[in-house]
Amino acid sequence: MKVLLINGSPHKKGCTYTALKEVADTLEANGVKTEIMHLGVKPIAGCIACGNCQKTGKCFVDDRVNEFIAKLPEIDGIVLGSPVYYAGASGQITSFLDRAFFAGSGKFEGKLGAAVVSCRRGGASATFDQLNKMSGGSAENAVMSGNQLSMLV
Repeated sequence: MKVLLINGSPHKKGCTYTALKEVADTLEANGVKTEIMHLGVKPIAGCIACGNCQKTGKCFVDDRVNEFIAKLPEIDGIVLGSPVYYAGASGQITSFLDRAFFAGSGKFEGKLGAAVVSCRRGGASATFDQLNKMSGGSAENAVMSGNQLSMLV
């Protein structure tokens, strides 16, 4: 089993990374392979609904989204990580996921999903809601949830 953890923070080794690393270490200790993908600091464009991906299987914008889609066949689970910006997920991960779920349509079936968020004050529950709806918003995705919110304050 392999889980891909997505760091949606512009800070490669910041608080969101720390939370994802804790998840990765726990999974590794239980025999699950992991990989952390940092989205980076380059802008990630939103989806323009051109439909190119429906014809080619990838987005016409060649960036981290296409790298992610290419990894989907080899992974069993996805953990989304984001800082909380104004009671929502980062723009980086939001644009990334909008395009990834559209361009990778059909490739998420049977994948498990979870989310971790990093916040200073409030907005964690709204951000969880956003990420969980994105990762579990269609019939082809399953969302893992626990008794507690996976939040780093």
